[in-house]
Amino acid sequence: MTSDVTQDTLIRLLAETRGGVLVTLKADGRPQLSNVSHAYYPDERLIRVSVTDDRAKTRNLRRDPRASYHVTSVDRWAYTVAESTADLSPVAADPHDATVDELVRLYRDILGEHPDWDDYRASMVRDHRLVLRLPVERVYGIPAR
Repeated sequence: MTSDVTQDTLIRLLAETRGGVLVTLKADGRPQLSNVSHAYYPDERLIRVSVTDDRAKTRNLRRDPRASYHVTSVDRWAYTVAESTADLSPVAADPHDATVDELVRLYRDILGEHPDWDDYRASMVRDHRLVLRLPVERVYGIPAR
């Protein structure tokens, strides 16, 4: 069992990074890994990722919502793996629906302001985007030195 300090240090790495590896399970049980960008919301203990409806990771999570998310420090010595049961938003259907609003928030939290929010909102619908929410249930790894 890890201490609260260790847990806090492991979770901090989620907040300090913007990219990681999402691990989902293929139908045959093998892992499927995807490099993705994320934002971590400590008040909700939640990782958010923008995904498209037609990708393997999305299909895998609809079939089996178990997921792991791996982040690493710049020097690659410290790492955190967050285990989760994924929650998927509805697919974006209108530039001003709740999914697109959440995608706008996520974009801002990862990259800042977009030069053309109307175009961005339209592209979220066109690309069949949705939000993957990963509530952090358990973390393990090697904390930063």
